[in-house]
Amino acid sequence: MFPEYRELISQLKHQDRHFQHLFDQHNALDQQIQNMEKHILPGTPEEIEHLKKQKLHLKDQLFQVLLKASVKS
Repeated sequence: MFPEYRELISQLKHQDRHFQHLFDQHNALDQQIQNMEKHILPGTPEEIEHLKKQKLHLKDQLFQVLLKASVKS
């Protein structure tokens, strides 16, 4: 996710608790979705779709933080 911001992501994960929280939530949702799609965890297509929308919303929030931080740098 966002390879062009790899260094900034690494910095923010250590310096910005809000960013770290969003990042962790995004990764947890990603893992949950993968497990549901592989039938490791139960989940209906509707539940998976809902989780994917949540994940996308988190990704948008992460991107906004990255844009603001990149302007400050």
